[in-house]
Parts: sequence; C-alpha cells; structure tokens
Amino acid sequence: MSSNRIMTVQRAISEAIAQEMRNDPNVFVMGEDIGAYGGIFGATSGLLGEFGDTRVRDTPISETAFISAGVGAAMAGMRPIVELMFVDFFGVCMDAIYNLAAKNIYFSGGNCKVPMVIMTATGGGYSDAGQHSQTLHATFAHLPGLKVVAPSNAYDAKGLMTAAIRDDGPVMFMFHKGLQGLAWMASPEAAATELPEESYTLPLGEAKIVRPGKDVTIVALSMMVHHAMDAANALARDGIDAEVIDLRTLVPLDRKTVIKSVAKTGRLVVVDEDYKSFGLTAEIITSVVEENPSYFKSPPRRLAVPDVPIPYSRPMEQFVLPNALDIAAAVHASLGKAA
Repeated sequence: MSSNRIMTVQRAISEAIAQEMRNDPNVFVMGEDIGAYGGIFGATSGLLGEFGDTRVRDTPISETAFISAGVGAAMAGMRPIVELMFVDFFGVCMDAIYNLAAKNIYFSGGNCKVPMVIMTATGGGYSDAGQHSQTLHATFAHLPGLKVVAPSNAYDAKGLMTAAIRDDGPVMFMFHKGLQGLAWMASPEAAATELPEESYTLPLGEAKIVRPGKDVTIVALSMMVHHAMDAANALARDGIDAEVIDLRTLVPLDRKTVIKSVAKTGRLVVVDEDYKSFGLTAEIITSVVEENPSYFKSPPRRLAVPDVPIPYSRPMEQFVLPNALDIAAAVHASLGKAA
C-alpha cells in the first residue's frame, strides 16, 4: 500500500472499475457521457482511453433501453456497469430495474444470474432542484432482489465497487455527488482517503464504527456521515461522547452493529438525506425496538428530508437538508439537554 496516495471518491470508483475490467473481459461500462467525458461526476474517467469504445459505451438518452440492455447482457454472462446519470431518472427505467434486474434470479429459480451494477449519483446541496437532487436510498432498499451500496469515502467506494462488480446479483451503487471530489463542487476533506493500489473488496452488509462513543449512537451513511462526525466533534466539546456508525450498505443492512451500539449507549439518532416518511430512519429505529425496546433511555430521534420536493432556492434547499447543527440538537434533545 502506498502511504501517500490520497485519492478522491471519483478516482477510487474509476480505479476499481479499471482493475476489474483488466481482470475480467466480461466487465464493461455503458451510460450517458461515460466515455470521452468520463461521466459528469468523474466515475468513469480515463476508462475510454485504456479500454476503447467496445467496452466503454456511450449510450443515447434512453434509460429504459440501456438499463434493459444491461440486464440482458448480465443474464448472458457479461458483468455490465451501467451508469444512471442521476438517481432521479429511475422513473424512466423502473420496469427494467425492479421487474427485470431485481426479479429475474427468482423468476428463473436461481438458474440465471444478473451480475449487474447500476451506478447512480445522489444528493443535493448545489441548487439543482427537485429532479436532480434526491437521494432515494429507501426506494431501492425496499425492493427485494437489489443490493444497495452508499459509500462515504474513497477507501470504502473502491472496496465496495469491486465487491459489487463481483457480486452475482444486481447492485445499486449510489454515490453522492458532493463526495466525489469534483473541481466544481466542494467535498468534505475526509471523503478523500489513502487508497491501496491493489484491488480489494469490502463485504456488502458490514457497517463501520467510525467514531466510538458511550453516550449516544448516531447512525448515518453517505454524505450524512460527515455531518454526523462534525456534530460528534462539536458535542465532544460539551462533554458528550457520541458513537458514529457508517452503514455503508442499506441492503444487506447491518442491524447487529446498530443494536449492539444502542444497547451500550441507550440513545439513538438516525440521519439520512432521503425523505423522512417510510424511510431508512424508521427502519433503523424499528430494528432496535424489535430487538429490545428497553435498550432506550430516551425516545429515538430521526433526521431526514421533509416530504417535499428538493427546492431550487439555495436557502430553502439548505433548510430541508439535515446538517451537523440539526444532528447535535437532536442529540442534546435525546439527552434531555438544551442545545
């Protein structure tokens, strides 16, 4: 491992894809602007020059066509990585995702594999309005047959992407635009990490305790991990020791790590950039309640986007997106203290 190789999330993703393409001729990439442009969020940068346009395929603006083609290619023995430019565009091709990719292993009695990665950009924070700023983690986690990945940093992004490509079922790989390390969009410093040159995998379904603590458990993923860490550092100055858990994947969901943490701390705050109702935040809380409600010393709390379209106006957008101040306030409330 090179100790000085600090890489952005976009570089980590493209490196993972390139290494798998070198190792397996059945791996290929397709999507809108993923060739010469390198993907508008940089996830396929440099691939066209090395692998050519037969394995790095720019597609027309027809999500239904190329997502469906990816399903067929996967069932025929290939390992496609298909970029759905914005997760908001899933409505155009939902039949291909849910009724084909997610179900065909079951429909075939396990005789057909669907080793396909659908890579897509999530998240707001840069005034791109209601059709380009959603996160929608729970939408896909709710659908049986799909694995769902949402990394918060470069090291995790590379290991999880490699694992996703090698998986024999369909994986939604949901990267946050604001974590990519793009020149035109600010990214948290901690999103770029040391990155081993060699290929490696991280298990799908294994959360990580990114900050141990004893007073309260904060569960987050993707961009919200960085806000949770900022909140935890601020809370520490008030003598509150918060444990922060990065879920890393929604499906499989590592409930055991969350439950064990809450059994220790007695308090839980869950934060997600997805919509609040019927979402991940409720699922995490329910998982602990079903295990043992007596673990809670105070009612659990959740932070998420209100059930409104993401506003275009920057002040309004920042108002609906959870942030470190919101998380810290929720923690103070769970402890019965004023913020």
